[in-house]
Amino acid sequence: MTDEQLIKNIRAGDDNAFRELVKKHEMRVASTVIGMLGNCPEADDVGQETFIRFYNSINKFRGDSSVGTFLTRIAMNLSLNELKRRQRKNLFFRRQTDSDLNVPDKTNSNNPNETKEVLQKAMQKLAPTFRSVLVLRLIDGYSTAETAQILKLPTGTVLSRLARA
Repeated sequence: MTDEQLIKNIRAGDDNAFRELVKKHEMRVASTVIGMLGNCPEADDVGQETFIRFYNSINKFRGDSSVGTFLTRIAMNLSLNELKRRQRKNLFFRRQTDSDLNVPDKTNSNNPNETKEVLQKAMQKLAPTFRSVLVLRLIDGYSTAETAQILKLPTGTVLSRLARA
Protein backbone atom coordinates (compact mmCIF):
# COMPACT_ATOMS: atom_id res chain seq x y z
CA MET A 1 0.00 0.00 0.00
CA THR A 2 1.18 3.53 -0.70
CA ASP A 3 1.45 6.13 2.03
CA GLU A 4 -1.53 7.98 0.58
CA GLN A 5 -3.70 4.86 0.79
CA LEU A 6 -2.51 4.20 4.33
CA ILE A 7 -3.37 7.78 5.36
CA LYS A 8 -6.83 7.43 3.83
CA ASN A 9 -7.40 4.15 5.72
CA ILE A 10 -6.07 5.58 8.99
CA ARG A 11 -8.45 8.51 8.69
CA ALA A 12 -11.25 5.97 8.18
CA GLY A 13 -10.30 4.34 11.51
CA ASP A 14 -8.21 1.39 10.29
CA ASP A 15 -5.71 0.63 13.07
CA ASN A 16 -3.96 -1.98 10.92
CA ALA A 17 -3.13 0.73 8.39
CA PHE A 18 -1.44 2.74 11.14
CA ARG A 19 0.56 -0.32 12.22
CA GLU A 20 1.69 -0.79 8.63
CA LEU A 21 2.68 2.88 8.35
CA VAL A 22 4.72 2.58 11.57
CA LYS A 23 6.49 -0.54 10.30
CA LYS A 24 7.23 1.20 7.02
CA HIS A 25 8.80 4.28 8.61
CA GLU A 26 10.10 3.16 12.02
CA MET A 27 13.69 2.58 10.88
CA ARG A 28 14.03 6.07 9.43
CA VAL A 29 12.54 7.66 12.56
CA ALA A 30 14.80 5.53 14.77
CA SER A 31 17.85 6.50 12.74
CA THR A 32 17.05 10.19 13.14
CA VAL A 33 16.32 10.00 16.86
CA ILE A 34 19.31 7.79 17.73
CA GLY A 35 21.55 10.01 15.61
CA MET A 36 20.42 13.02 17.64
CA LEU A 37 20.16 11.54 21.14
CA GLY A 38 22.30 8.41 21.07
CA ASN A 39 21.07 4.94 21.85
CA CYS A 40 19.27 5.62 25.13
CA PRO A 41 15.83 5.11 26.71
CA GLU A 42 14.84 8.67 25.79
CA ALA A 43 15.40 7.81 22.12
CA ASP A 44 12.77 5.07 22.37
CA ASP A 45 10.37 7.50 24.01
CA VAL A 46 10.93 10.15 21.35
CA GLY A 47 10.45 7.57 18.59
CA GLN A 48 7.12 6.48 20.05
CA GLU A 49 6.05 10.07 20.65
CA THR A 50 6.80 10.84 16.99
CA PHE A 51 4.19 8.34 15.82
CA ILE A 52 1.71 9.36 18.52
CA ARG A 53 1.95 12.99 17.43
CA PHE A 54 1.53 12.00 13.81
CA TYR A 55 -1.53 9.87 14.64
CA ASN A 56 -3.10 12.67 16.68
CA SER A 57 -2.61 15.16 13.85
CA ILE A 58 -3.46 12.82 10.95
CA ASN A 59 -6.44 14.94 9.91
CA LYS A 60 -4.20 18.02 9.67
CA PHE A 61 -1.68 16.26 7.39
CA ARG A 62 -2.12 17.92 3.98
CA GLY A 63 0.40 15.88 2.06
CA ASP A 64 2.58 18.87 1.08
CA SER A 65 5.58 16.69 1.89
CA SER A 66 5.98 12.93 1.99
CA VAL A 67 4.95 11.03 5.10
CA GLY A 68 8.60 10.10 5.69
CA THR A 69 9.69 13.73 5.57
CA PHE A 70 6.86 14.78 7.85
CA LEU A 71 7.70 12.05 10.39
CA THR A 72 11.38 13.00 10.24
CA ARG A 73 10.49 16.63 10.94
CA ILE A 74 8.44 15.56 13.99
CA ALA A 75 11.26 13.27 15.18
CA MET A 76 13.85 16.02 14.74
CA ASN A 77 11.75 18.59 16.63
CA LEU A 78 11.10 16.17 19.49
CA SER A 79 14.80 15.25 19.60
CA LEU A 80 15.77 18.91 19.80
CA ASN A 81 13.24 19.38 22.61
CA GLU A 82 14.82 16.47 24.48
CA LEU A 83 18.27 17.98 24.04
CA LYS A 84 17.01 21.28 25.46
CA ARG A 85 15.52 19.40 28.41
CA ARG A 86 18.86 17.70 29.01
CA GLN A 87 20.66 21.01 28.82
CA ARG A 88 18.38 22.49 31.46
CA LYS A 89 19.22 19.61 33.77
CA ASN A 90 22.95 19.93 33.04
CA LEU A 91 23.13 16.34 31.85
CA PHE A 92 23.96 17.04 28.26
CA PHE A 93 26.73 19.62 28.43
CA ARG A 94 29.07 18.02 30.90
CA ARG A 95 32.72 18.45 30.10
CA GLN A 96 34.39 15.54 28.36
CA THR A 97 38.05 15.11 27.71
CA ASP A 98 39.38 13.62 24.51
CA SER A 99 40.29 10.51 26.46
CA ASP A 100 36.58 9.96 27.15
CA LEU A 101 36.15 9.16 23.47
CA ASN A 102 38.35 6.06 23.81
CA VAL A 103 39.63 6.45 20.28
CA PRO A 104 40.84 3.05 19.14
CA ASP A 105 44.40 2.69 17.97
CA LYS A 106 45.08 1.75 14.36
CA THR A 107 45.32 -1.96 15.18
CA ASN A 108 41.70 -2.04 16.42
CA SER A 109 40.19 0.35 13.88
CA ASN A 110 38.78 -2.52 11.80
CA ASN A 111 36.20 -3.26 14.49
CA PRO A 112 32.97 -1.72 13.13
CA ASN A 113 31.24 -1.69 16.53
CA GLU A 114 34.11 0.21 18.12
CA THR A 115 34.25 2.70 15.25
CA LYS A 116 30.49 3.19 15.42
CA GLU A 117 30.71 3.86 19.16
CA VAL A 118 33.48 6.42 18.69
CA LEU A 119 31.50 8.19 15.97
CA GLN A 120 28.38 8.23 18.14
CA LYS A 121 30.28 9.74 21.06
CA ALA A 122 31.86 12.35 18.78
CA MET A 123 28.46 13.28 17.35
CA GLN A 124 27.07 13.75 20.85
CA LYS A 125 29.70 16.44 21.41
CA LEU A 126 28.36 18.50 18.49
CA ALA A 127 25.88 21.29 19.09
CA PRO A 128 22.32 20.22 18.17
CA THR A 129 22.21 22.62 15.21
CA PHE A 130 25.19 20.91 13.61
CA ARG A 131 24.21 17.39 14.69
CA SER A 132 20.73 17.72 13.15
CA VAL A 133 22.19 18.56 9.74
CA LEU A 134 24.76 15.76 9.99
CA VAL A 135 22.16 13.16 10.96
CA LEU A 136 19.68 14.09 8.24
CA ARG A 137 22.21 14.54 5.47
CA LEU A 138 24.80 11.83 6.09
CA ILE A 139 23.05 9.22 8.22
CA ASP A 140 19.44 9.39 7.01
CA GLY A 141 20.51 10.15 3.44
CA TYR A 142 18.30 13.16 2.76
CA SER A 143 19.45 15.54 0.03
CA THR A 144 20.59 19.04 0.97
CA ALA A 145 17.27 20.47 -0.25
CA GLU A 146 15.26 17.91 1.75
CA THR A 147 17.36 18.60 4.84
CA ALA A 148 16.71 22.32 4.42
CA GLN A 149 12.98 21.67 4.06
CA ILE A 150 12.83 19.44 7.16
CA LEU A 151 14.76 21.92 9.30
CA LYS A 152 13.11 24.95 7.68
CA LEU A 153 16.50 26.47 6.85
CA PRO A 154 18.03 27.97 3.72
CA THR A 155 20.11 25.52 1.68
CA GLY A 156 23.25 27.61 2.24
CA THR A 157 22.82 27.32 6.00
CA VAL A 158 22.54 23.54 5.71
CA LEU A 159 25.73 23.41 3.66
CA SER A 160 27.55 25.70 6.07
CA ARG A 161 26.51 23.69 9.12
CA LEU A 162 27.42 20.43 7.39
CA ALA A 163 30.91 21.75 6.64
CA ARG A 164 31.39 22.96 10.21
CA ALA A 165 30.11 19.70 11.69
